[in-house]
Amino acid sequence: MSELVFLKLGGSLITEKSREATARPEVLQRLAREIKSALAARPDLQLLIGHGSGSFGHVLAHRYHVHTGCADWWGYAATSAIAARLNRLVTDAFLAEGVAVVSLQPSASARCRGGQLLEMTVAPIQAALEHGLAPLVYGDVAFDEAQGSTIISTEQIFSYLAGILAPTRIILAGEVDGVFTSDPARDAAASLIPDISRRNLDYVKGMLAGSAAVDVTGGMLSKVLTMFELIRERPSLKVRLISGLRFGWVQRALQDAEFREGTLLHW
Repeated sequence: MSELVFLKLGGSLITEKSREATARPEVLQRLAREIKSALAARPDLQLLIGHGSGSFGHVLAHRYHVHTGCADWWGYAATSAIAARLNRLVTDAFLAEGVAVVSLQPSASARCRGGQLLEMTVAPIQAALEHGLAPLVYGDVAFDEAQGSTIISTEQIFSYLAGILAPTRIILAGEVDGVFTSDPARDAAASLIPDISRRNLDYVKGMLAGSAAVDVTGGMLSKVLTMFELIRERPSLKVRLISGLRFGWVQRALQDAEFREGTLLHW
């Protein structure tokens, strides 16, 4: 039987998040090679890939308040274009390493209300998976029925798609090794939380902080809460947060469901 896994490459991982519109091509190349190796080792693996916008989308979105309903619609258009520009870089890097990704623009079909993703077209994603391709989605702008415009994060897209496609695992690869007691970029005493479940979620929530850079999708706390709501609905789902900067971690996490590095979110 095949296994469907969702993999997110965080914006802080694939871009220089403190420098506007600056990608990390060497990181993208290495990640593409790791993913190619994992798919070669696991022919039964179906993979849906998503990525954040990092210093491409977040800076413009924050400048023009796209996430809360922009007054200047030029900002919406510019944010859409720069998010797509990063997606093109990711797509090209993966194709160059032999990973058969197919880019699918979320905003082309997303319907949102009050910052929540209500629906988006799934049929092209299903068709890509059926043909052995890896659908590639990304954090994007979207029209919003209540506030005019919003930003839909990759986690929101994953959450919506998981209810239809039913992945067994979700892997979120960022800069840091997982979820920490405080922001490791600011606090040298921060320690890794290896396991988050319904038993310690409330305790963990009090320790989580936002990102050290501009992030209009809410930082680590938002990521954990969005994923845990999904786990609440699908108790068999496992979500693992890992560092994509650690050599080989993405490949090992894709190949091995029992991979134990990082932080595991489960029911």
